[in-house]
Amino acid sequence: MTQPDLKQIRNFGIISHIDAGKTTVSERILFYAGEIHKMGEVHDGLAVMDWMEQEQDRGITITATATNCHWKDYTFNLIDTPGHIDFTIEVERSLRALDGAVAIFSAVEGVQPQSESVWRQADRYQVPRICLINKMDRIGANYQQVLEALIEKLAAKPVLLQLPLGIEENFTGVIDLIEEKAILFRDEDHGQTLETVEIPEELQETVQQQREQIIEAAADYDDDILHDFFDGNQIEAHRLLPALRKGVVDCKIYPVLLGSALRNKGIQPLLDMICTLLPSPLDIPPSTATRIDTQETREITTDPGSDLCALAFKVLADEGRKLSYLRIYSGSLKPGDSVYNSRTQGLEKVARLFRMHSHKRERINQAIAGDIVTATGLKNVLTGDTISDPNLPLQLAGLEYPEPVVSLAVEPKTLDDRDKLPLALEKLQWEDPTFRVKEDSETGQTLLTGMGELHLEIVVQRLKTDFRVETQTGRPQVVYRETVRCAAEQREVFEREIDGKTHHGEVKIRITPTERKSGVSIDIPEQLFQDWPTELAELIKTKLTSACQSGQIAGYPLTDVQLSLVEAPYHSNKTTDLGISAAINMAITQVLKNGSPTLLEPVMALELIAPSDYTGKVMNSLNQKRGQVEGVTSRPGQDFIRATVPLLEMFGYMTELRSATKGQGSFTMEFSHFDQAPSETLQKFGIS
Repeated sequence: MTQPDLKQIRNFGIISHIDAGKTTVSERILFYAGEIHKMGEVHDGLAVMDWMEQEQDRGITITATATNCHWKDYTFNLIDTPGHIDFTIEVERSLRALDGAVAIFSAVEGVQPQSESVWRQADRYQVPRICLINKMDRIGANYQQVLEALIEKLAAKPVLLQLPLGIEENFTGVIDLIEEKAILFRDEDHGQTLETVEIPEELQETVQQQREQIIEAAADYDDDILHDFFDGNQIEAHRLLPALRKGVVDCKIYPVLLGSALRNKGIQPLLDMICTLLPSPLDIPPSTATRIDTQETREITTDPGSDLCALAFKVLADEGRKLSYLRIYSGSLKPGDSVYNSRTQGLEKVARLFRMHSHKRERINQAIAGDIVTATGLKNVLTGDTISDPNLPLQLAGLEYPEPVVSLAVEPKTLDDRDKLPLALEKLQWEDPTFRVKEDSETGQTLLTGMGELHLEIVVQRLKTDFRVETQTGRPQVVYRETVRCAAEQREVFEREIDGKTHHGEVKIRITPTERKSGVSIDIPEQLFQDWPTELAELIKTKLTSACQSGQIAGYPLTDVQLSLVEAPYHSNKTTDLGISAAINMAITQVLKNGSPTLLEPVMALELIAPSDYTGKVMNSLNQKRGQVEGVTSRPGQDFIRATVPLLEMFGYMTELRSATKGQGSFTMEFSHFDQAPSETLQKFGIS
C-alpha cells in the first residue's frame, strides 16, 4: 500500500454537544467519500461510526471512533467523538492527537454547555477548527444567533463563508461567498449532485457585504489583499483561501459553513474546506519531547526519516487483547519493531499494524510520521504513553484527565463471575483513564468510580455483554472531596530502634485552606534539602503528594488546600527513609485533624430545556434540590434554563423532569466545582 503525500493528509476530529449531528455528519462524509454505499442513521442504530451495541441501543456516541477515507486527492484520518459529558476523556485524548477539528453547532440550540467544554479542550491543545452550523432545515434555525454565541460564549472570531438559500423547511442550498455562486443539493440522489446557479438578485447586496467581512479577515494575513481592499480592487477567490488558512492554522479565525447533514445538504463544501483550510501534519508546530536519559528538551518535527516518536492516545481491549491507537509524530514504525515505553522504561514489540475503519481493520506494513494507526503487541502501553526509538528514549506531554465524581458498588453474582470480574475491570481501566476501581476497606465491596450515572451504567452493561460477567449493583454514590476550614501546623519526631538500627525522622508541616476550585498545592522550599541525599528528598516529595490522595474523614482526596513543609532537619547518622516516612504520616494525620476537616460535594452546571408552560414548575423543583438558577433564555415555545445543582440531588432526575414536563423536557450537565457539603451530609460522616 502506497503512503499518501504528507501535504495531502488531514487528521481531524468532529466535536460538538450531544445531538448536534456529529455522527450524522461522519456518516455523510464516508458516503460521499465512497467508503460506504448506504447511509445509516443514528436514530435507527445503523450508523457505521456507532458500532458498539450500547451506542446502537441508545442512539449516542460513547467511544471515539477512527476511520480512514479519501476525498479527491486527500487522505482523511477522521475521529468521531462523543458529545456526552460522561465520555469527555474520549474528546480529550482525540484532540491531543489530531491536527484539526470540525466543530458542529445546532442552528436551533446554538452553543450548548458541552460545545463550550469541547471548544476549551481544543483551545488547550491549540487545535485549528472550522465550524458547521447544522440542522438549518429545522424549525427555529437561526445561524446569526449561533454566530453571536460563538463570539460571546467562546470568545471566537467566526468568519461566515456561506449564506443559506432558504431557511427551516425551505433550506435548499447555500451561497458560496468566496466563489460568489449558489449551490443547490439534489434530493433525488441523496445530495450527491450539486447544481450551481446564479445568486438571486435580491441577495446580491447581502452577499457583497458578507464577502467584505471575509476579505477583512483574510487581509490580516496577506498584505497584498489588504492593499487591494483599501484601493477598492477586486480580490479573487483563489487569493482569499490561503490567507484564511493562515488564520485557521494559527487558531485566530474560525470559518463557518452551513448545512443539514440529515437532509444531505452542505457536506461536500465542508469536505472541500477541510482540505483547503485545515492543516496537514507538516503545518502544525513541532511537538516538544523530553529525552528521558538526559532530561534535555527537543523539538519533534514531522519527518519520516527521523527517529520514531509516537503517542498512544487510546487503548482498547479488543477480544481480550490490547489494541493501541498511535499518533506517529516522527520516524516510521513496522511490525516486528522494538520500541521504548517512556512510562515503564522498558521495551515492547509491535506485532501488527492496522488502519482503522470504525471497528474494522485494514492491515498495513508501515506507518510513518503524520499517520494515525493502531498496533497490537504493545502489552504494557496505556493511554498517554510515549513510544520511541530505543536509542532515543523520549517523553511527550501527556493528557489531562478529569476527576470522576460518581461511584457504584458492584458484586459478582456467581463464583464464576467472581473469578472473571477483576480481569474484566482491569481491561476496562486500560481503555478509560477516568474509570477507577478500588475496594471499600469497611465493607469489602468493589467500588467503581466514573464521570456520571451513564458512564457507570455503560461499564456494568459492558461487563455483561463484552466480558460475560454478571453483577449486582448498589445505588450510585457521590464522590466527595475533603478539605480543612482553618490553618494548622504540626511537628512530629519519630525515633525507634528496629532490628538493631535506629530510625529517625523529623518534620514540621502546615496546612492552609485555599479558595474554591484552587485544587492542591504543595510548597517545599528547596533550601530545606541542601543537606539531604537526593533519594530521601524525592521520598519526602512523593509522600506529601500521596498524602493528598486520602483525607482523614472518609479517605476522599484533598482539595482546595496548600500543604507546606516548614522544617525537615536532616541528621546524617540516623535519619532514614522509614523514619522520615513515619514522621510525615504522623504529622499529616494530626495536621488534618487540627485543621477542622470538612467535606466538599460536587456541583454540576446544568442546562435544561423545557416548554415555556412548565418553566415555573421546573424552576421550583430545582430550588428544592438546592439549585441556583443563573439565567433563563426564552425562545418560541421553550425556555433554556442554566443552573448549578449539587450532584447528590440529580440522581434519577431525568425521570422526574419528563414527568413534570409530560415528556418534553431534557437536560445536560457537566461537573462545575466542589463546594461545601450540607450539614445533613456532614452528620452522616460524624462531622459537626
